Amino acid sequence: MTQPLDLQSISAHYGTTKVLEDLSLSVQAGELVSLLGASGCGKTTTLRLIAGFLSPTTGSITLGGRDLTRLPPHKRDIGLVFQNYALFPHLSVLDNVAFGLKQRGLGSTERRKRAMGMLERVGLTPLADRSPGALSGGQKQRVALARALVIEPPLLMFDEPLSNLDAKLRVDMRVEIRQLQRANGTTSVYVTHDQEEAFSISDRVAIMNAGRLMQFDRPEVLYRRPANTFVARFVGFENIIPFKVTARDGAAVAAETAGMTLHLSQAGFGSIPDSFLLATRPDGLAVSTDPDAEGLPAQLGLRTYLGRAYQYQCETPAGRVVANGSLTTPLEAGTRVKLVPVPEQCTILPAEGAH
Repeated sequence: MTQPLDLQSISAHYGTTKVLEDLSLSVQAGELVSLLGASGCGKTTTLRLIAGFLSPTTGSITLGGRDLTRLPPHKRDIGLVFQNYALFPHLSVLDNVAFGLKQRGLGSTERRKRAMGMLERVGLTPLADRSPGALSGGQKQRVALARALVIEPPLLMFDEPLSNLDAKLRVDMRVEIRQLQRANGTTSVYVTHDQEEAFSISDRVAIMNAGRLMQFDRPEVLYRRPANTFVARFVGFENIIPFKVTARDGAAVAAETAGMTLHLSQAGFGSIPDSFLLATRPDGLAVSTDPDAEGLPAQLGLRTYLGRAYQYQCETPAGRVVANGSLTTPLEAGTRVKLVPVPEQCTILPAEGAH
C-alpha cells in the first residue's frame, strides 16, 4: 500500500503571478516529508496540487508510478487532515471516521469494525457516539486523523493540522501523528510554518521560499549545514559575515573582513573557498575578554537575559552581530571583547553570486 510520490518540474501560475516555479520533489515510500516556509512560499499550493484541488501549469505528479496530474481529487485516493478538522457536524464521531469507508462501498459491519479499531488507536473509543460539537480541539484533530488513516490511503497529507491547538497539545499531537504514521508506514506530506514542528516530526524537510525549493534534506543537515543564506537565516544563523581568503598554509586559512584578519582551520570548519560567508548562531561567537584571543574585535551593546545565557548586541568592524556570553560573568555595555568563532555552531557558505 505504501507508495512513493514524485513531483517533476511543477510550475503553477495564478494569472501572471508565478506561485511555484520548476519544483521537483521526491518522497520515498513510507517517508514523512514536511513542506516548511512562511506564508506565501508555495507550500499550501503544492499540497493543493498534489490533492487535485489545483492543476499545475507545467510538470507532472505521480504516486506509485500512477500519473495523478490531471485526475480529479476523488480519484486520487489521498487521505487529508485539515487545519479546521472539516468534520461533519451532523454525524457522530464513529460515523465521521467511517464516512470514507462508506464512500468506498464497505458494508456497515465492516465499516463499524474498522472505524472502531481506528478510534481505539487514537484513544477515542469512549467518544464514538458523541457529536463533533462536544469535543475539544485535540479530540477533533484525533477524529480527523482517524478518518484519514482508516481508508488506508497510499498518501496522507496534513495542512497545518496543529495550528488551532495550544502549545502543549501541539507537542503531544505531533508525537501521536508521528507514531501513527510510522506504525502505518503511510507516505506523508506535512505542511507547516513551524520549524520546530517540521524538524521534530519529519524524515526530511523541504524549505520553500517564493515558490522555489531552497533545500531538501534531513532536519539534522538543514540545522547544521544550510545550503545558502536564506536557509541559514531561516534555521537561526543570525550572523552572516563576508570574508576573503588572503593566505593558506595547509589546513590553516587567513581570511579578511573589514580590514581585520581571522585565522580559521579547515579541520574545524571544513573546506573554505577563496570568498565565503561565515554564518554563525549567537552561540557560535564566544564572548572573550582576553585581548589576545583570536576573534573579531567588538564592543558590547544591549545585554539580554535568556535564562541559559546573556545575549549581546555587538558592534564589530564587519557590522552588528549577536553573540551569547556566559551567565557567570555578565558584561556591561561598552566593554571591548573578542568574538571567537565556535566551529560546531558555525558554517561556511559560498559568497553571494559565487559559483
